[in-house]
Amino acid sequence: MRRDYRDAPQLRRCDLAADWCAQFGRWFADSVAANLPEPNAMVLATADVDGRPSSRTVLLKGYDETGFVFFTNHQSRKGVELAANPAASLLFPWFAISRQVEVRGAVVAVSRAETEAYFATRPRGSQLGAWASPQSQVVADRAAVDAGLVAARRRFPEPVAVPPPPHWGGLRVVPETVEFWQGRASRLHDRFRYRRDPAGYWLIERLAP
Repeated sequence: MRRDYRDAPQLRRCDLAADWCAQFGRWFADSVAANLPEPNAMVLATADVDGRPSSRTVLLKGYDETGFVFFTNHQSRKGVELAANPAASLLFPWFAISRQVEVRGAVVAVSRAETEAYFATRPRGSQLGAWASPQSQVVADRAAVDAGLVAARRRFPEPVAVPPPPHWGGLRVVPETVEFWQGRASRLHDRFRYRRDPAGYWLIERLAP
């Protein structure tokens, strides 16, 4: 079950953009052009106060030079862990095009205005779902989840607008490092890391495969 990436292109220092945000934009556009399923899906890794890690897949909802944004229930496992230990890693696993992007950094909340603006764009079913589900909590059965949705529909009957719950909002991973990984033959992959130095500038470093 080994793939050798024999036909994958090389990644050279001269191919890279001067900053990680521009480089991510290039690769993200490539993943979309390649028709990858959910190219904005990313593995989010967190750790609790004792350092025990957990991970799950979430969806990227925006990025710029300040970081990568996703939205979640703050009372979920990831929300609780990030409140206690506000640092995370993200991984974009674009295996079909022999690429990965890994991000590490601090996590901060986005403004409530940004949360409300994004929430308004969600399908109504997803808006109601945010109210219906006590995410990550133990429930008796599926009927309990369905009952939560019924209660949310009663609370916000159409055409009443559904606001974001007070325990739901956006988080931004502010990068300290962003690594671009290009698969190559014989496991001699090309890896370049953008790293912020103490003066605030981004350094580009090649890493051994």
